[in-house]
Amino acid sequence: MDSTRQLRIARLIQKELGDIFLTYARNFHGTLITVSEVRVSSDLSIARVYLSIFPTEQAQGVTEQINSDVRSIRGLLGNRVRHQLRIVPELNFYLDDTLDQLQHIDELLHE
Repeated sequence: MDSTRQLRIARLIQKELGDIFLTYARNFHGTLITVSEVRVSSDLSIARVYLSIFPTEQAQGVTEQINSDVRSIRGLLGNRVRHQLRIVPELNFYLDDTLDQLQHIDELLHE
């Protein structure tokens, strides 16, 4: 069970990363990057960030590029939340494939 502080920090990180990825997605023409969920560890040192990327054909390549740029993204996040957080958590990015699973279930139901 997540504490209230964990949830508040997760929402803050989700909002700020969403704004960062609006400008970051310009590097990938025609790609939309959405931060679907953020989970913060109990000691607030690690944040697991789940990304939804459209179109899904480019999702793997975009995720790899984001993971290679994690230091600069964390720096941008630190500049935005420096007055709210003492320590910026380490960011781990994962591909959120729940939309693909929902689409697959929908296709199965229509058959």
